[in-house]
Amino acid sequence: MEVLRPQLVRIGNRIYRKNPVAAREGTNPEDEEMEPDFDTAEACYDDEVCDVDFDIEEFSGGFRMRLDFPSTYFKYIIGKRGDTKRRLETETRTQIRIPRAGQEGEIVIQGHDKKGVISAKTRVEVLVESARQKQPFTHFLSIPIQSEEIWERFEEFKFQIMDDDARESAVDPSIFQTPQKLHMTIGTMVLLNDKEIQRAKDLLHQCFDDLLEPILQGSPLFIDIRGLEYMNDDPGAVDVLYAKVQPSPEADKLQMLVDRLVDKFVSANLMQRQYERVKLHITVINTLFRKDPSGASAPQQSNARGPSRDRESFSAISILQKFGDFDFGPYQVDSVELSQRYSTAQNGYYESASSLKL
Repeated sequence: MEVLRPQLVRIGNRIYRKNPVAAREGTNPEDEEMEPDFDTAEACYDDEVCDVDFDIEEFSGGFRMRLDFPSTYFKYIIGKRGDTKRRLETETRTQIRIPRAGQEGEIVIQGHDKKGVISAKTRVEVLVESARQKQPFTHFLSIPIQSEEIWERFEEFKFQIMDDDARESAVDPSIFQTPQKLHMTIGTMVLLNDKEIQRAKDLLHQCFDDLLEPILQGSPLFIDIRGLEYMNDDPGAVDVLYAKVQPSPEADKLQMLVDRLVDKFVSANLMQRQYERVKLHITVINTLFRKDPSGASAPQQSNARGPSRDRESFSAISILQKFGDFDFGPYQVDSVELSQRYSTAQNGYYESASSLKL
């Protein structure tokens, strides 16, 4: 399947195919993390110059381009002991200037040949995009469930489970979501500096006129949150339990809205697409909360580095039998938030980098 459906890397309006490469013996995983396999980029990315409009500057010594990336990615371009950077410079016949460690700033690529400068730019972008996919997400688009009635129903749901099923199901209070942080996750992002955050904020507000208003047409959006479902195949060993959004014309509108939001953010290279459609759900129990009560759950996003924490699953069989059709209540969707992971605002929800009122 790696051959038939290879990994795709989107950079701007172009998509590159990343072909599988045989694993090499004797490699150190830590070194690979520091210095991505440049041979892969070499073999998979065609450096031919298409009819694209690059912001390239011509000066007396040749040609020059400037790239603005967060300093987090500099180490991936430099590589272990500077090997990746030297190889890039040799193969593209360019010079690549990168700010010193701990400093923000632009990466400057210059060379005598215009095509070589553009080739170096493409390869640097591929390295950065590959590294970005390994970073834990920092922000996420979400729909907060800010309803005291639903919070009360959630607390009742939690109390009944703890009263009836805690011993039987191996459930403890630490794995329940905080009521004030109930939400629907639309998509996750890695935003590592103020410029990237500002791009996401600007795009979110642009989406109101472009996407949301044509769908909503000024009408309120009501959904019904009822029923439970689990993320894996075995109800006897569950990690995530979530409340469902019941099917309705209004839910169809919401589905269209969130799917188009994801399309917009993916096209802007601010978000990685995980699935064709966003799953409308509200996480109520997540075993990761045992060790990470402040983190936002992202069950649709796989971690490129593998599981970051050991999970201790629980049995949801009894819970599903007794509360499988639990009614959390109706809700009027009134905002989309660009939320910051590992944060808590004064209202109990995640800190908002930007908010779009519906």
